[in-house]
Amino acid sequence: MFTTDIAENTSAWHAGEIALQKTVGAAERLAEIGQRVLRDHLIDQHRDFYPQLPFIVLASVDAGGDIWATLRADRPGFLHSPDIHTLSVDLARDPADPADAGMEDGDAIGMLGIELHTRRRNRLNGAIRRHGNDSFDVTVAQAYGNCPRYIQLRDFTFIHNPSRQTDQPARHLTALDARAKEMIANADTFFVASYVDREGGRRQVDVSHRGGKAGFVRVGDDGVLTIPDFSGNLFFNTLGNFVLNPKAGLVFTDFENGELLQLTGEAEVILDSPEISAFQGAERLWRFTPRKIVRRPGAMPLRWKFREDGWSPSSLMTGSWDATNSGTRDG
Repeated sequence: MFTTDIAENTSAWHAGEIALQKTVGAAERLAEIGQRVLRDHLIDQHRDFYPQLPFIVLASVDAGGDIWATLRADRPGFLHSPDIHTLSVDLARDPADPADAGMEDGDAIGMLGIELHTRRRNRLNGAIRRHGNDSFDVTVAQAYGNCPRYIQLRDFTFIHNPSRQTDQPARHLTALDARAKEMIANADTFFVASYVDREGGRRQVDVSHRGGKAGFVRVGDDGVLTIPDFSGNLFFNTLGNFVLNPKAGLVFTDFENGELLQLTGEAEVILDSPEISAFQGAERLWRFTPRKIVRRPGAMPLRWKFREDGWSPSSLMTGSWDATNSGTRDG
């Protein structure tokens, strides 16, 4: 399906990203853009951005090679940049979070700073320098901005001191239970983590946002998730990682009660399927088969309220699985 025998040493992109960029005729243009937008440092705008955030999206790889995505929260200021090559993170270890196991000294990490109330976001990946159980630095390997499309507007509040961890136990599942299926079916937002091991042995971990109309993720009878991939910047960071390494970690959030649903498993990119043209706005699909599932009630100290005018115009232009299955189109 993909041609990935591409040397990386002359490009900011890796072979999986380039393979997908070629499928849409964008590889030559993005080769030049990549040199400009993928920075090895934080610009001043982003150094000012991170200290404003009440939460951060993180991605890490555990000792078994499974990748996990998670959300961690604290009062604004827990993220700060002492210099352009470093983002400091003041967060205590959380053994209930499966992503915590991949956050040891020297481990690769992916980060997404996102403001749901402004639609601003910035992606970053690098390596951890841990100072103890309460903080670590991230040495920046890549940092770049993302467009605001498909982000629904939500305002946040803290309901308790973020240093207090929930007393509700995490639930480890072998298959999606009714509550997990409900969270996915109601979701208009989730986050997805992926990774590749690049030339020279450097591990590159990524985590990104996905948004659409509520229910844009389909849960099959076999527990496999099908997700439409909408038009975007054509970087193909996530799907390009899947081409080289089909491992994925997903996290869904119940914004009203703070519950997290974390899944790790395998992903497959679908470039040719009748469902692509049937689902309005989809340019391709990907499927995710969960192997490990952790549901964590009350994990977040934050609650979010959907704004009255909160729908992203881009999200509203996309279809639904109900319409696709009935042979009709939303319009």
